Amino acid sequence: MTYTADPRVDAYIDALPQWQQAICREVRDLVHAADPEVEETIKFTNRPYFVLQGNICALLAAKTHVNVFLYDGAIIPDPEGIITAGHDNKTARTVAFRQGETINAGALQAMFQHIIANNRAGGWRKLKEKS
Repeated sequence: MTYTADPRVDAYIDALPQWQQAICREVRDLVHAADPEVEETIKFTNRPYFVLQGNICALLAAKTHVNVFLYDGAIIPDPEGIITAGHDNKTARTVAFRQGETINAGALQAMFQHIIANNRAGGWRKLKEKS
């Protein structure tokens, strides 16, 4: 898969322990595979964000895990139960991955695709107003 990598995102990932690098790279590939128009950037000084007509997700490496923040306004279905935190949040939920865990690539990519579709439809705020 080819996409335009932001060197600042590369620097963020490269500074992490090897196991966190692997998680971040896999998530990065999945979000880009969800739609070829996805772009990456840095927000809040050093946090990698993936965007397409709005935020899709962000990465944050913590000491014991990597958080993937999903910007969905809690309207994305989670049929495989991969959401680990933020169930009651209005703007984002979290999927945390720890060392040695396998990423449910199919479920995560489906969520990315759903968020992108919502962004293209005007964003989660507009969609929640309609419901």
